[in-house]
Amino acid sequence: MSYFNERMRAVRVALSGVFQAFKKETHLKLHLIISLIVVNMGFLLHISKTDWLFLLLAIALVISLEMINSVIEKLCDIIKPEQDPKIKYIKDVAAGAVLIACVFAMIVGILVFLPYLKSIW
Repeated sequence: MSYFNERMRAVRVALSGVFQAFKKETHLKLHLIISLIVVNMGFLLHISKTDWLFLLLAIALVISLEMINSVIEKLCDIIKPEQDPKIKYIKDVAAGAVLIACVFAMIVGILVFLPYLKSIW
């Protein structure tokens, strides 16, 4: 198999993982809906390129961490299906990382959109 074909296969596998995650994970669906609302607001308010960069980075951070959190939870469930304080700690810390990213994304959204919304009012 050529190098190009191997890379294309790797991209297809990765895209399959993204689609599977969005199909199965409720929180990812919620993040996607919120992301679509944010992107639509960006288009409606004609935000700057710099503001787009901050918004898209925040969206990518939240979605990526949510996907990693989902994988960690699934692995923990496979390794130890019964209750375990160590597994609970791992799951809680992973969920906490997503929470921090979500709070960061909310702050970015407020900082980006507030000046545009003030100019409309």
